[in-house]
Formats: sequence, structure tokens, C-alpha cells
Amino acid sequence: MTLLLSHRRLLIAITVLALVITACGNGGGATTTGADTGTTADDTGTTAADTGTTAADTGTTGAGTNVVFWTGSTNPVDLAALRKIVDQFNGLGGATAELVEVTGSETEATALITAVRGGTGPDVYMLDRFTVAQRAADGLLEDLTQFDDNPLEGFIAFAAEEATFEGKAFALPFDTDTRALYYNIGLLEEAGIDPAELDPANGPVTWDRVMEIANQLNEDDGTNYTRMGFVPWQTWANGQGWHYTFGFSWGADFYDEAACQVTPTDAANVEAFQWVYDTAAALDVEMTSAFVAADQPNDVPPEQQYFIQEKVGFLISGDWFIASLAQYAPDINYGITLLPVPDEGMESTTWAGGWSMVIPEGAKNPEGAWEFLQYIAGEEGQRVYSKDTSHLPTFESLGSEEGLLDERHAFFASLLPNAASRPPLPVGALYWDELTTAWQATTLNQAPPEESLATAAERTQAQLDQFCS
Repeated sequence: MTLLLSHRRLLIAITVLALVITACGNGGGATTTGADTGTTADDTGTTAADTGTTAADTGTTGAGTNVVFWTGSTNPVDLAALRKIVDQFNGLGGATAELVEVTGSETEATALITAVRGGTGPDVYMLDRFTVAQRAADGLLEDLTQFDDNPLEGFIAFAAEEATFEGKAFALPFDTDTRALYYNIGLLEEAGIDPAELDPANGPVTWDRVMEIANQLNEDDGTNYTRMGFVPWQTWANGQGWHYTFGFSWGADFYDEAACQVTPTDAANVEAFQWVYDTAAALDVEMTSAFVAADQPNDVPPEQQYFIQEKVGFLISGDWFIASLAQYAPDINYGITLLPVPDEGMESTTWAGGWSMVIPEGAKNPEGAWEFLQYIAGEEGQRVYSKDTSHLPTFESLGSEEGLLDERHAFFASLLPNAASRPPLPVGALYWDELTTAWQATTLNQAPPEESLATAAERTQAQLDQFCS
């Protein structure tokens, strides 16, 4: 078959128009002050660790009305919101759900794969939406059309497209997001820098200009950095300085639909990687690596992350970081602006992602799972998640709900019409991982971008070919 991925930006622009208009009407554009950022998630319920429950214990307990729900999320704010949704669902009097925390990430789903293959999988799993096609192709997910002829009715179009494989729905979209540049106003002003230059009303600045500003915040002890203005490729501690972020910013295409070929070696992408390679070299790879080492582990408490500790002045992140800052650093004076551009006069480009809810193959309680899916990914669940975690909803009716988004959150919603999105390929997770390997080689100056990207293309295409016709 030929994979159909055309007009994705058009789908985003059309289907989120109501959300953007309503959000901006309720709060305007971005704010560049450190004022109150809105609501935060309260910690409700208990974790699997609190109750002594493990994934192995619950993988076989899906009988009756109990629904076993796995998530690999580690963000305390997101977990608190998920527990709240589970608690509210359990209060309805029908099926009940049990939240279990497992290991996993956007593309790392070993726990799920092992459990499903062994017949001990959960009833519901929280899956990064762009990987749905690959997990469905691998036979890990139930086709949702067995429960409803049109299960994706009511969801915004681009998110619904990501939840399908070969024309069938395998997931319900849960949320979406966009990315922007956070900056510490206080640090800039202390350095004598006027933050007004970064006001999104003035349009995007260039990546080079951001580095010029950020480098004025750098401090060192003669051997190592003690503070850095900006680590553009930060992908830890809420960072979103990914390969896709920079590739899309330079105008790169990652997939050629007509040829059914991945295109990481697109000239614009090579140029983006080269900029990062050169920037890493200018900052000194060893000094930067030593500085960020304490910020990189997944178990670093949010309150110790470098942007929150004011050890870095700039961070590429998503709308969800608003809630984290409100909870863990309410006194930081910060602003949010457009992602920079390679050259003056270019249009800023962000990208949209998001999670989904799926029923793994062989679920013990599929009917209860479907009941829970409709709740958590429906209006009730998405309303809680959007307000408590600052993610954007994918259920269309919420796009016109007054008061759902505060001013800062509304800025991220306003970016959706121009947002790109990752190609939802049946090798999407593999593609991400190969790009990440190339990205690491670039940021560490271990290999020239052309070489590492060529390897990513070769390895990914070898697996994609079986799905092309």
C-alpha cells in the first residue's frame, strides 16, 4: 500500500480553528511576565508503589468489572491528573479502573510488548499517538471498530488520523500540545538584557540571535559551567530540543509519501543538524556534557530541574510545562515566545504531538476497557487533563468551552494552525529512535550529520519497505 500522509498541516489548521479562536478570546496571546500561570494538579489517589501493586501482579486481573490501566508517565503533575480521572470514573458506579505505573517512554514499550506476548497485558495503555501505527502493525492493539463503527467521531482530524492504521481506529486521542521557547526574564534583566526583544508580538528571532543573548548568561568556574544560557538540544527535564523540533524549524520533510521513503537526509534537515553540531562545538561538548549530567536522569525531582533552579535561562518545552512551573517554581519570572527561525523573515514552525488510549491485544476486560476509554479520552477526562496539566484537548467540543485555557495556555493553542506533526508510519517509533541516535551523535560531535542521518535513513527504510507497494 501507499501510506497516506498528505495535507497534515491543513488538517491541523482546519480542525483546531475553533480551539484557537476560543482560547485566544479567553486569554489573548503569550504573556511575557511571571504572573500566575493558572491551575495545578492536586495529588489525588495512590500509586502502584503505595499499594504494593506491580505491573506483573495486575496484568492478569482484568476479569469482571476491574480495568487495569498502565501508564509510563513519570511527570508528577500528569500522574496526579490521571489519578483524579480514574477516581472520578470509579465513582460512576460501573466498571472500575486501577492505575499502574510501568516503565516506558514515547517509543520504549518493552513492558507492554512483553506482557501482551505473554498474555498478561493490561486492559488499557497510554501510548504516544504517533506510534499507534507501528504498534498496530505489530499486532499489539485491538481494533476499536469492534466496539463502535466510528470510534473517532468527535476528535480533531489530525489526531484521529494518527490513531488509525490501514483505515481502522486503534486508539482514542487523549491530548495534544505544541512547543515554544521559555525564557527567564529575571536572569535576562540581571544581565542587562531587555527581554522585550523576545516578545512574540515582535515576531520570531533567529536561532543565532538567541544564542548571542543566551551566551551572556553563561557562567563557569574556570573548568566547568555553573550556569548556561541555553542548551538547544535539551530533551531531558521537560526539554523538547529534539531532531523534529529543529528539522521542522528549518523546513525539512521527513517523509516522501509518493515514494514511500523516509527522508532524514533532506537538505534542510542536514542544515538543521549542522547548526546544532556547530553550536555544540562552540559551547564545548565536554563542558556542556559535564554541566547537564545532573539534570539528565529521569528520576531528578521536578523542583531540582535546571530551568526551575534557574541554572539555565532558556528552554524549548511544551504547554504542559506551564503547570509544572506553577507547582514547583511559582515565583520565577518567565516568558514564552515563538520558536526561533534559521533566518530573519522566516515563519516560526512548531510541532504538535500527544498521547492516546489503547486497548492492548488480549485484554482480559475489553468491554470495561472500552467504557473507560470513552471516559478518559472523552469530554470528562480531557477536561480534567487539560486544566490540571496544561495539555490541549483533542475532543472537538472542548475547543469552544469557555474558561478551559488560561492566557499562557491559549498562546500554545494559537500555534496549532501552523504546527507540523510527525509522520504516523508503521515504523514511526523506530524512525524516532534512529533519528535520536543521529541526534546524539550530532550533539556530542561524534559524527558529521550527513553520515549519521544516512544511517538513520538506511535502517528505517529497510523496515518500512514491507509496508510500501
